[in-house]
Amino acid sequence: MAKRQFKTESRRILDLMINSIYTHKEIFLRELISNASDAIDKLCYRSLTDESVGMSRDDFKITVQTDEEKRLITISDNGIGMTAEEMNDNLGVIARSGSLQFKQEMEKDQESAQDIDIIGQFGVGFYSAFMVADQVTVISRSFGTQEASKWVSDGADGYTITPCEKDAAGTDIILHVRPDGEDENYSDYLKPDTLKRIIKKYSDYVRWPIVMDGETVNSRIPIWQRAKSEVSDEDCKKFYRSHFMDYTDPAAVIRVSAEGAVSYKAMLFIPTEAPFDFYTANFQPGMELYSNGVMIMDKCAQLVPEYFRFVRGVVDSPDLSLNISRELLQHDRQLKIIETNLEKKIKAELKKLMENDPEKYQSFWKSFGLQIKYGVVAQYGAKKDFLADIIEFYSAREKKFISLDAYVAAMPEGQKHIYYACGENVQLADGLPQTEPVKDKGYDILYLTENVDEFAVQVLASYKDKTFKSVNDDDLDLGDDQAEKKEADAAQTENSGLMEFIKESLDGKIAAAKISSKLKSHPVCLTTQGPISLDMERYFQSLPAGAGGDVKAERVLELNAAHPVFEALRKAYENDRPKAEKYAKLLYNQALLIAGLPVEDATAFSDLVCSLMD
Repeated sequence: MAKRQFKTESRRILDLMINSIYTHKEIFLRELISNASDAIDKLCYRSLTDESVGMSRDDFKITVQTDEEKRLITISDNGIGMTAEEMNDNLGVIARSGSLQFKQEMEKDQESAQDIDIIGQFGVGFYSAFMVADQVTVISRSFGTQEASKWVSDGADGYTITPCEKDAAGTDIILHVRPDGEDENYSDYLKPDTLKRIIKKYSDYVRWPIVMDGETVNSRIPIWQRAKSEVSDEDCKKFYRSHFMDYTDPAAVIRVSAEGAVSYKAMLFIPTEAPFDFYTANFQPGMELYSNGVMIMDKCAQLVPEYFRFVRGVVDSPDLSLNISRELLQHDRQLKIIETNLEKKIKAELKKLMENDPEKYQSFWKSFGLQIKYGVVAQYGAKKDFLADIIEFYSAREKKFISLDAYVAAMPEGQKHIYYACGENVQLADGLPQTEPVKDKGYDILYLTENVDEFAVQVLASYKDKTFKSVNDDDLDLGDDQAEKKEADAAQTENSGLMEFIKESLDGKIAAAKISSKLKSHPVCLTTQGPISLDMERYFQSLPAGAGGDVKAERVLELNAAHPVFEALRKAYENDRPKAEKYAKLLYNQALLIAGLPVEDATAFSDLVCSLMD
């Protein structure tokens, strides 16, 4: 029989599909298995009303065989099969899909259609075979006929259809695998272990058995598709550990079965510990996305918001609008609906974990709390109210992480603010002199030890009508601190010359020197004026070179006028200006150390101390 030409601009379109549409060559097996599954679905659907089919659901299967010597891969099914005319129509016209036509007809009968899933809709998946094969042969016999036909093509040049023999209805697709090239080892696809790996990755949950060497390779019914009564918590944890390669149990399991604008099933896992690369650019977030049990993407980042990027899991929906390669989505409306729903489910589960198992939540928080706090500051605080009640900070009073709800609930009558102190770690924050007046009042203080923490509380601004206030603020609003403030203002006026001298002695290192109304037992502390705090400065300096710009805090050296050291400084200022200058530098370096900042010149500081001891 003469070779027929594809009924399109075949060379151009086929080349495009082989070289551009599919990202990974191994996709060919997923596509051919999906087509085989569709063929079985059609005959199974027909068996519901046609007794002559003579087959039960248990009789259907897909078989994959390899012949390494002849370089052949054969994918066989015992489904509906095709006539010569159907071969010409479906395989000779690129982008025509018999499955899509069948699905459209089947949807007219909604009751019978509920148990049938058709995967292929575009009629191009078959041609992915040419990514690995230099010749494709299709032998098929349509159910209800005795004749079989053979379709053979070497690619875009065309195809032939000839009569042949076949024992029963169904289709065999035979690929002659290309010879190895410089950049491609096509022989790898002839190895049974390789094919089994690909089947497990993409087609593990195709409903029909996929058999190789007498063994069913695929799991068929995924754990997330089973009823909750059939799957125990231990089953879910076991699946998580093996599927996502984690040696620890998840902190929580979330199961979702949704119907509506988009129907889907999902099984999500909140890990207990962060992967080693979680906070690096190498980490790839996203969940596995399936359509009717066939994997579409193994890392779909659009399914969860960035601040929940630690969540692992699977989502399976028959309603996704796939593009012709089944690798991407035509538009993200369905994904957005799923994401919005999952976002609420994850938040609710985290809140439940916080309330019912605080110990487990704190373990989770130490691993992933930073990511959630980044979510608070992202997009100009768009999600701050949504996330605020699952945030935790370290409590000075409780000596552990607590929620904002717990802090507010424990506030004594009369406390107006949520007080916080920033430090590189809890010990440094706890040792800040500025915390003394708040502690003396009996108020708790939240210690902010991560770079993002101060940005987060500034974005939050308040929680349950209680504003956040730094212990560095001039007005701590403690109710009885106005007298101290007036005394400090009077001492500032009285010692204005000394304050100016200190500023000049430090040669631009500080924006101002002032008498403090906050210091109790300590002689000095370092604060700032303006919008940039010391911790913000530290954050910008931690960014890659140039990314943070030249952001500097305007430093203020605060002194305790009631401390004996201040009296020594004042007397030196009056009687020995060189010594007073040394005192000013010494106090500044002490303030740096208390604030957890390095002295700018360790040798000069050592020499300064020695000169004062001499």
